[in-house]
Amino acid sequence: MTERAAAGIGEAWRAASRRIDRLDARLLVEHVVGCTHADLIARPETPLSAEQSAALDALVARRTAGEPLAYLTGSAMFHDFEFHVSPAVLIPRPETELLVELGAKFATERARTCPAPRIVDLGTGSGIVAITLARLCPQAAVSAVDVSPEALAVAAANAARLAPAVRLLAGDWYAPLSGERFDLIVSNPPYVVSGDPHLALNGLPFEPQGALTDGVAGGDGLACIRAIVSGAPMHLAAGGWLLIEHGYDQAAGVQTLLRAENFSEVQSWQDLAGIDRVSGGRRI
Repeated sequence: MTERAAAGIGEAWRAASRRIDRLDARLLVEHVVGCTHADLIARPETPLSAEQSAALDALVARRTAGEPLAYLTGSAMFHDFEFHVSPAVLIPRPETELLVELGAKFATERARTCPAPRIVDLGTGSGIVAITLARLCPQAAVSAVDVSPEALAVAAANAARLAPAVRLLAGDWYAPLSGERFDLIVSNPPYVVSGDPHLALNGLPFEPQGALTDGVAGGDGLACIRAIVSGAPMHLAAGGWLLIEHGYDQAAGVQTLLRAENFSEVQSWQDLAGIDRVSGGRRI
């Protein structure tokens, strides 16, 4: 029996589970029907309409083809908040929570001497970093920049629901920030080396390639990070921090870039897997 022919949501779940992962199947049924897990267990006989059956069948087919679940449901969790996502933005990764936690730590410390620390998130995508920082540091004035109008539209929808005070700006890195200085600059920029074979795996072909890699053939993946680091001194207040997420093997390279721009207290922090995931430094 296929999802289209299933008599109820319980049978639809079982049918979908024969084609895709059982948890994914359950989440897609709940998404299409608008029910909870408890509903699915307690009332498995609840019928699907013809439209719901067709929609579920189409989503299962897309999941079978490797499209990430978050794009199919239009949402993803990050740091206890639910965010809208679309193929215009990267799907939130748990590793990025380290960037947010460090940002919140430094912003909180800054707030002891600056009542309203200014934070900017460069390359905000769906807005998860900027919005979560705004929620964790309500005293801060948070801005977010992205060059993609489609990504900014997603970020705007998330900000409207979770952190309306976040200021969204269109432009490439520091372009819309002329003359502005911040107490904290954070970024999770494109850093995967162009042509990396991993870009063909685990649903990555469905994600925006321009948000994953700088596109420089034969490069080291650090082109965007170079632009961020070189521009930071003109946009950081004295004593302000720059924090950048990067690849598993890029910490040394990022530290070199930071020291070349005379940052102090240059260091890297490890994620839960023990990988150097965020590097940063302080403007003297």
